[in-house]
Amino acid sequence: MASSKNPLIVLQKKILKKDITIAIIGLGYVGLPLAVEFARNGIKVNGIETSLKKIDAIQKGKSYVGDTDSKVIKELVTTGQLNATHEFNVLKNSDVVVICVPTPLAKTKDPDMSFIMAAADKITQYLHPGQLIILESTTYPGTTEELLLPLFEKSGLKAGVDYGLAFSPERVDPGNKTYTLKNIPKIVGGITLQCRDLAQVFYQIAIDKVIPVSSPRVAEMAKLMENTFRSVNIALANEIALLCHRLGIDVWEVIDAAGTKPYGYMPFYPGPGLGGHCIPVDPLYLSWRAKIEGFESRFIELAKQINSDMPKFVVERIGEALNRKRKPIYGSKVLILGVAYKNDVDDVRESPAFDILQLLADRGAKIAYNDPYVPVLEYDGQKYKSVSLTKTILCSYDCVVILTAHRAFDYDLIVNNSSLIVDTRNALKGYNNKNIIRL
Repeated sequence: MASSKNPLIVLQKKILKKDITIAIIGLGYVGLPLAVEFARNGIKVNGIETSLKKIDAIQKGKSYVGDTDSKVIKELVTTGQLNATHEFNVLKNSDVVVICVPTPLAKTKDPDMSFIMAAADKITQYLHPGQLIILESTTYPGTTEELLLPLFEKSGLKAGVDYGLAFSPERVDPGNKTYTLKNIPKIVGGITLQCRDLAQVFYQIAIDKVIPVSSPRVAEMAKLMENTFRSVNIALANEIALLCHRLGIDVWEVIDAAGTKPYGYMPFYPGPGLGGHCIPVDPLYLSWRAKIEGFESRFIELAKQINSDMPKFVVERIGEALNRKRKPIYGSKVLILGVAYKNDVDDVRESPAFDILQLLADRGAKIAYNDPYVPVLEYDGQKYKSVSLTKTILCSYDCVVILTAHRAFDYDLIVNNSSLIVDTRNALKGYNNKNIIRL
């Protein structure tokens, strides 16, 4: 990039001056916080979203993402720093375009790249010299180079010369007040070193620390490595929990004891199953890619099997607990506490609660739920409302099952008024009550 007329040199100077307009495609759990963070740093942001409901909410200054403040959105919309639209023509005047669309699994458990490719098709229509395109959606190693690069270069423009192309994995942890978008290090890998450097300068506007790597493949793989690490270690914790149950050992006490070692050990915890948009899905992207390369990813597949079987084990524990009270699951009233996939969020994507609810229903249980973050739950084609959590309600159920350890729950109320509790999260640590059955 020797010439000052080089479009990427010109763009870099604009970024350093914060004299740019950016477009973020997809305003979900990843895209909306990113849009807000850049807008707060003085960057004009156009958010592109296909959901008219989300667009309307943003334009009215209302947040639908737990970690993003409605007051901040309202202020940014009012001042013109943030705009939400379903029109892709804003890409025409965008200096930087960030793709933050969903990457689910197809029914066959293969990667569903349709959202990424649909966004890329739109970008191609407006791609111009001096533009930087960044993919943030989690995907398999090779996506940026094998899918996006050939598509964009059909325009006749060359990556690293006319426009920039990079991958930077999102690292959003909903509900985490300590590690936020701003202070979680950001990894970037570009098609060329110039593309990488350009992306690094861009993210440094809003992110405290940016970590450059040698290629998009490294950045793509790093994201999958992070979540596969968590999936495999959670599976290990789950398997140890199953073994401890057989041996009559309290697995939670074991984990606490092992956690006193100051080196060589990191505590992971068992639970009712995996949930969320990352851990249940991302490792399967990696195993799919491994199969393409003729490589058998045994750890990933085994972890998937163990974690997927946890809802069945939870239902077995519920059955055992009820049997001690001389009651069958069939006909028993079971109250589920927490259907979100993790504590203190409203996200139910891939929540193990769905499998547990289905298994209990199949065995004839009469089910209800309470979740302060999920007032209405769409399950099995129907909508269910969260019941009130009162002394009277708790006393009326044969078994209360804690699936999500929300801090908003009144655990004293729950313990004192429930005849039987199955605690899958160790939420009742410190409570000594014979009616509490732990995972």
